[in-house]
Amino acid sequence: MATSATAKKTTRPATRSARPAPELIFGDLWEYDPSPETADPKLKARYELFIDGKFVPPAGGKYFDSINPGNEQKLAELALGGAADVDAACAAATRAFDTTWGRMPGRERAKYIYRLARLLQDRAREFAVAETMDNGKPIRETRDFDVPMAAAHFFYHAGWADKLEYLAPGRRVAPIGVVGQVIPWNFPLLMLSWKIAPALAAGNCVVIKPASNTPITAVKLAEIVQDAGLPPGVVNVVTGPGSTGGYLMAHPATAKIAFTGSTEVGKVIMRSVAGRGKRMTMELGGKAANIVFDDAPLDQAVEGIVNGIFFNQGQVCCAGSRLLVHEPVAEQVVAKLKTRLRVLRVGNPLDKNTDVGAIVSRDQLESIQGYLDSGVQEGAEMWQPPFRRPAKGFYLPPTIFTGVTQSHRIAREEIFGPVLSILTFRTIEEAVEKANNTAYGLSAGVWTDKGSRILKLSTELKAGVVWANTFNKFDPTSPFGGYKESGFGREGGRQGLLDYCRLT
Repeated sequence: MATSATAKKTTRPATRSARPAPELIFGDLWEYDPSPETADPKLKARYELFIDGKFVPPAGGKYFDSINPGNEQKLAELALGGAADVDAACAAATRAFDTTWGRMPGRERAKYIYRLARLLQDRAREFAVAETMDNGKPIRETRDFDVPMAAAHFFYHAGWADKLEYLAPGRRVAPIGVVGQVIPWNFPLLMLSWKIAPALAAGNCVVIKPASNTPITAVKLAEIVQDAGLPPGVVNVVTGPGSTGGYLMAHPATAKIAFTGSTEVGKVIMRSVAGRGKRMTMELGGKAANIVFDDAPLDQAVEGIVNGIFFNQGQVCCAGSRLLVHEPVAEQVVAKLKTRLRVLRVGNPLDKNTDVGAIVSRDQLESIQGYLDSGVQEGAEMWQPPFRRPAKGFYLPPTIFTGVTQSHRIAREEIFGPVLSILTFRTIEEAVEKANNTAYGLSAGVWTDKGSRILKLSTELKAGVVWANTFNKFDPTSPFGGYKESGFGREGGRQGLLDYCRLT
């Protein structure tokens, strides 16, 4: 594979649309200047647990490796936390809640949370590179979305810290206590901010278990917690495998648990804590329908389709993985979509021109490949742009399936990869029926020129979030969450903050 040091340089087209469709998108990096991001992520060789304001080794003395999915190289060693470490973190959080943070006036808590936001902004480029190297998503996404949005959540919730009485007028608003939080691997830093920021604003202390695939930005955020001077024990980070998260969710010290991840794991957690009186927020899987009507602005819709399913390699719980197209424009939409996918760049996540980066792990890549095989075996037609898989890294080109029916696995199950299943419909009633024909209920999208149609579908689609003529747009002030097997509770906005408060 050519590198930036040895690549033959040619003149880059002035605009993205002017680029020719490459025959080999990743392998032929010599066609373009890769322009890799060169900021130093300041990674350490080893990261310990963060408990009671200090970095400490794990009780069991064991460590695990974090791997860069873009090149399969080792990034760092992380402490493997166990039950004893979770006990220590929960004890530290309990002390901090009882002695400092839970008693601190909201205006003082706000100062600390603002400080976290500013420090994250100051180190934004460093965090963006670290997230890309650990997760595999394009640097353009971590730089322009993940890190700025994470900081925005801290800023937003800092503003609430001294105004909690306005959450529920006439009621007393109090913190819950110690919150156990388990973070997924698809948006490690952003999901961390979604959970930490409202918990701290409400006066709670937290123990966090990041995903073992992508733990680095969580322990780097712990460095910021130290720099911001938060009292010891307010924020604790315990890295480790799924069993570590299981200890945390079931721990008697946690008054509330917040989990983002797969529906299957969410069910296991709910069974394990049933009857223990814990408050829960569960943000689980999804199989979102992205519905395109014949009066929609098709070029704009195609961009929305691409963003809806290929953003973060499709590893998004609210990804628009089912495309429902009005029959009169179905062929036209598919043709436009194939043209667009031919110029999407799959490759080095640190290349600032990359559109689709690396799948997070070999296991996840193999899982997605299993769905591709299933779709072909069940009779759907698979299409991919030309692609040559590199020798190192976990890559998959954008993939679409046509001729899909509702009985196909690829139309029913969450794939969590850059795979789009295309179905058609004739009437609005059929569109609603097909969109709702899923065990999930997290998100949906509608593309049409008729406001009345948007309003009708927004009430009839069984989804927690319905986007109109856009997709995958987020804001700290807007609540996010789902129904059915997509979970319960909300994150973001007033509703999400209420889930971290006790009303009396």
